[in-house]
Amino acid sequence: MAQTDSDLIDWAVFGETRSSLGPDFVRILGYFREDGTQSVLQVEIAMRAKDAGAMIMSAHKLKGEAQQFGAARLALMAEEIEMTARKCVEYHQAPDELLEQVVRLRPCFDETLPILEHESSPVVQRQTMGFGRRSTSLGSYISNR
Repeated sequence: MAQTDSDLIDWAVFGETRSSLGPDFVRILGYFREDGTQSVLQVEIAMRAKDAGAMIMSAHKLKGEAQQFGAARLALMAEEIEMTARKCVEYHQAPDELLEQVVRLRPCFDETLPILEHESSPVVQRQTMGFGRRSTSLGSYISNR
């Protein structure tokens, strides 16, 4: 895991989720890829339509799934979009103030997902630590057979 990934991913949450899901982790991460891609698209479509109400559920779903995998920055962005869209609906306003956040959402998703997928790959080599030990870092599992 790269040092710069730490602001994108909460590795403690990632590790907990990976441990609790066990062998199903990679499959469920695949669902996140599909659902997340769809959620981002739906938020973008709603933004183009200036439909704050349509943004809420997609942003909410993306937030929850991102939180589950420790995708901290993505979850925060989705939460900001969701909460602001809720406010826009409540005050009968167009979601114009969300334009910048919505524009940044896809690049964040596109940056985050490959990191999660790389760290969840069973063939990622462990980084060698001092004295010939191997790291037990998240997502760095490889069979020693």
